[in-house]
Amino acid sequence: QVQLVESGGGLVQAGGSLRLSCAASGRTFRPYAMAWFRQAPGKERDFVAAITWSGDRTYYADSVKGRFTISRDNAKNTVYLQMNSLKPEDTAVYYCAARKYYSATYYSPTAYDYWGQGTQVTVSS
Repeated sequence: QVQLVESGGGLVQAGGSLRLSCAASGRTFRPYAMAWFRQAPGKERDFVAAITWSGDRTYYADSVKGRFTISRDNAKNTVYLQMNSLKPEDTAVYYCAARKYYSATYYSPTAYDYWGQGTQVTVSS
């Protein structure tokens, strides 16, 4: 069974930075890709960024392009989200997700098979 555990969330002022981590465990964990989503109160879960496990492709939501960077360390089974120039509108619970197979709809939560419990990110103005 695959488990995803996020860490690194917290409270930061606007313009600041945070780095989220997602550690994956499972005897045969070999996802096709991993991603970060976020969900603000009363809103849907939105795509933030994705990366193939090979690292050859990354995808970003327009709202975070140029500010956030997704990366992975296969040896540690960990994916990261470096968040710079944070804005109050980035405030949300951030979720890590993994999917077993290729999907053209990498931006859709329904394309993912495994989810973490989420970590809160709060950006104050």
